[in-house]
Amino acid sequence: MSETEKKPLFIPEEWSEAANSVSCSSLKPPVALVCGPKDSGKTTFSRNLVKVLLQRYKRVAYLDIDVGQPEFTVPGFLSLTVVDKSVLDQDWSAPCLKTPERYYFYGDDSAKRDPKAYLQFVYTLFDYYQLHFCKSSENKTALPLVINTPGWVKGLGYHLLVDVLRYVSPSHVVKINIEIHKKNLPAGMFWLDGYHDERPHLMEIQSAYPVSFYRSAAEKHARRLMRDRRIIAYFKQCIKGKEVDTTKELSHELASLVPYEVPISSLTIRHLHCQIPSSEVFNSLNASIVGLGISSDVFEDLPLCVGLGIVRGIDTERGILYVITPVAENVVERVDLLWQGFIQLPTSLLEVKDYRSPYLSPYVLPST
Repeated sequence: MSETEKKPLFIPEEWSEAANSVSCSSLKPPVALVCGPKDSGKTTFSRNLVKVLLQRYKRVAYLDIDVGQPEFTVPGFLSLTVVDKSVLDQDWSAPCLKTPERYYFYGDDSAKRDPKAYLQFVYTLFDYYQLHFCKSSENKTALPLVINTPGWVKGLGYHLLVDVLRYVSPSHVVKINIEIHKKNLPAGMFWLDGYHDERPHLMEIQSAYPVSFYRSAAEKHARRLMRDRRIIAYFKQCIKGKEVDTTKELSHELASLVPYEVPISSLTIRHLHCQIPSSEVFNSLNASIVGLGISSDVFEDLPLCVGLGIVRGIDTERGILYVITPVAENVVERVDLLWQGFIQLPTSLLEVKDYRSPYLSPYVLPST
């Protein structure tokens, strides 16, 4: 559950002043990074900052590097999304999914499994922003950038944030503090090492809500449910021309969909953050969520990710993977990469009453 979904939206005066300071900056376009510990209000502030920036700019770029609670994608992604004023009409209490300009499937909800790959994705997305959206020309206007960061700010998480700050070198840094001082980031420009001449505009503000010292089991469960809601909302896009109001209805609809048939011989399968014995590859893929990629579309050595799919089944005799995805057919035809990580299919989508589960056959799954 994200910050604004468990609390009513409230914007303190100092938050408004900080957002206005970024928006009215003489530096065009501003690059604002928002950081702070978990539950400090980073997502809420970032949303409000986008709203304020859209009063001055037609579009705003949003770099989301929080793989656990992303704003516009499913968990496990790092993304660069461009939003316009239509985002202001969104119901912020529900998952707000957008198609990013560029995104990468990291495959986990924390950067700790592979910090090197995580930083590579962050750097590449920022480079993509600089190349395509940072400079004005006759045909386009430079866009401001909002960077939303994870709440993991201790240990390795702290060092990752420092690396990101040094690479991005933002014009503005908004640091949100909570009442529990030991959980906060160090005071001042903690990431500067003496080699950076440019000093950003640093704004330190206080969280709008009290934060408990310990996270309860209920809070952890709520976070998991929110991640599941985003995954469910994503795959709900597979259902066309029919109202699906409940997860139970969605599970039935997904189970009855005719999946894409993808020849295994056309795919390169990559397992993220782990090694799988060759004899167990198909068993590991069955009933899993996978990232879909196109190897021919590359930026800085990283192939394009076009979305997610559910491996509906595997016909080992015919060499066919059955995949359910909302990605358009003409795009799926170009997919030749599959990434399997640790983003799991919500249990609720496996529970289809009076219907043999299509995801649990150990070897071969029929397409009918």
